[in-house]
Amino acid sequence: MSPVSTDAGTGPGATADATQVLRRRLDRGLGQMPPGIGDHLDAAARDRLIAFLGLLARWNRAYNLTAVRDPADMVPRHLLDSLAVLPWITRGPVLDAGTGAGLPGIPLAIARPELGFTLLDSNGKKTRFVRQAVLELGLDNVQVVQSRLETYRPGQKFATIVARAVTSLAALRANCAHLAFSDARLLALKGRLPEQEIADLVAASATTVQVHPLRVPLLEGERNLIEIPFNATAHG
Repeated sequence: MSPVSTDAGTGPGATADATQVLRRRLDRGLGQMPPGIGDHLDAAARDRLIAFLGLLARWNRAYNLTAVRDPADMVPRHLLDSLAVLPWITRGPVLDAGTGAGLPGIPLAIARPELGFTLLDSNGKKTRFVRQAVLELGLDNVQVVQSRLETYRPGQKFATIVARAVTSLAALRANCAHLAFSDARLLALKGRLPEQEIADLVAASATTVQVHPLRVPLLEGERNLIEIPFNATAHG
């Protein structure tokens, strides 16, 4: 990865002081996360995460990429929430299915530069931003693709598929099954535990689902990671 300046701050006219406030907020949040997550993020990586927020906040004014407007709120809701998945990102290549504004893919790619990431979304406005962010942040391990999930036909399959799941778990698994190795895992980020979705998925696919409650510092509300194998005979 190439060096990146943290002078991006939070947009035009942003001060170095504002950038440092965000950096301290990030450091404080990482210090409250499970052991090991912060270990993947040296000073340069943390600077890169804050620079990403600067780009996101600046583009968001014109392109409405995220409902979160305040960069201070973006630290827990976008950065820490994405990084909470990091202990399960152990094998590549990794697909972020429906990346939107690059979440959780960009924070995860910054934390795991040794793994290849593909960030997929059908929204051209959002993929244009993500491509620009990847370029400016120097993320050599990331490629960005504009496509619908169910019609995407790459020349490779993926060991890990991660998504901030807005669709049902059964639909998400079905739409990306053709992209997964037989021993791959789908990692779906949800808020409140989707008990009915899990029951429907298990009934439809005869798979075993693991639920991992997540605690995201500085963020109120329930968060759960649903780990789903693509091999229907797998057991948790």
